[in-house]
Amino acid sequence: MGVNAKQFLSLINQIYPLQLAQQWDNTGHLIGDEDGQVRKVLLCIDLTEAVYSEAERGGFDAILCYHPVIWEGLKKVTKQSKKPVIYKLIRNGFNVFSVHTACDAAQGGVNDKLAEAVGIEKPKILSDPIELDSDKLWKLTVFVPKDYAASAAEAAFKAGAGKIGNYEACSFRTEGKGTFRPLSGAKPAMGSVDSFEEVSEIRLEAVVPEDKRRKVLEAVLKAHPYEMPAYDFVSMETLKTKYGLGRYGKLKAPATVEEVAKRIKQAAGGEVFGLIGNTKRTVETAAVCAGSCGSIFSSAIKAGCQLYITGEMKHHEALMAQEEGLSCICLSHSVSERFILKSLAENLKSLNKDILAEVSKEDKDPFRWTML
Repeated sequence: MGVNAKQFLSLINQIYPLQLAQQWDNTGHLIGDEDGQVRKVLLCIDLTEAVYSEAERGGFDAILCYHPVIWEGLKKVTKQSKKPVIYKLIRNGFNVFSVHTACDAAQGGVNDKLAEAVGIEKPKILSDPIELDSDKLWKLTVFVPKDYAASAAEAAFKAGAGKIGNYEACSFRTEGKGTFRPLSGAKPAMGSVDSFEEVSEIRLEAVVPEDKRRKVLEAVLKAHPYEMPAYDFVSMETLKTKYGLGRYGKLKAPATVEEVAKRIKQAAGGEVFGLIGNTKRTVETAAVCAGSCGSIFSSAIKAGCQLYITGEMKHHEALMAQEEGLSCICLSHSVSERFILKSLAENLKSLNKDILAEVSKEDKDPFRWTML
């Protein structure tokens, strides 16, 4: 059955919030129809002609690419233009999405996974730390007749309340007495006009994220029997989650640069790496930043790191790192990112079992490293 493109974008946002993308980036729903069906999704790093042909042959209706297929402003889209694959995608009704730097910054994204492969313990943000307004929490308190408390709580949970870390349906409930006197014009669910009433009620409390506040309130009011329910929201002071580019921290155990490179090869693949510094050197603290992140190697030095792992570095960046005594491993741009696609496919399947997500077999590093 699948979902429509708008709903699919919402699923992506649950995995990698697109608000985390860098301002210069182009992420989200790039090509297609919001109402178009998404049933079978092909995942890739780069949407090339070969990947497009694979999607067409395989009956895919959507493509989720890491790098945006539309990068710069387009002045025309024709079969003969600079990127004819875009013309084909539009003509044949494909929905195309991109995650790029949102995946870089998100928890559980490419940099967290790369840090895990390297063996970094409790990784911290390396560069460009940000917070999301959607991480703000409120505490909802609502007073409900005892017999209706369970149904009101369930309505709140279904709308998004009560989630704390890896737990759901979290609430606190205390029993007490509610009092009221309905006045003329009231339509009380309990008692009668001009009569003082005393009812056994539950004080129901649950946390609600900022972006779910209206939905939760509407759900609770719909499940509540009273004409005028008593409720309030209180802003909660919480330690907001930090997001950003790259990760750094101490290794679980000291290791040589060569040993770390072997770990990465096992996790991310790749046959040939660019190395700076002595491979036999033992390091205790390392930093990672997938893709083209040579420019932030200085952040790794400031963080006290001895080793920096990235996709690629420019020549002058490599020289500066060498002069500063920072060992580096360059995996090549796409090799440093491609391994995240398997995790992304698994996450999509766990969120919606009706969606078939597959990793492209045609998506490859454009470089072929060889000995002449």
